[in-house]
Amino acid sequence: MKKKYIDAEERALADSFERGEWKTAKNVSREKRTLRDSARRTLQKDARINIRLSSKDLHDVQTIAAREGIPYQTLLSSIIHKYTSGLLTERKIEM
Repeated sequence: MKKKYIDAEERALADSFERGEWKTAKNVSREKRTLRDSARRTLQKDARINIRLSSKDLHDVQTIAAREGIPYQTLLSSIIHKYTSGLLTERKIEM
């Protein structure tokens, strides 16, 4: 059997679970329904935009998306979502 890589976050979650720190939700079916509905609303694509990019930037995005195995529009949507959610922040590069 091939050994799979587990990153630090996954290891921390597994360790927490093994220590018995996780508790079952009081109403599992309601919690599942709530989370499923939330995910559905988050992932719903209900607006269309047009954007002008340089050919180089578009090519770079398409290359990264191909490497990740996802459509480039999905990658761009994910980047925008992460930025607006505060999960993706600007990083200053010193020159």
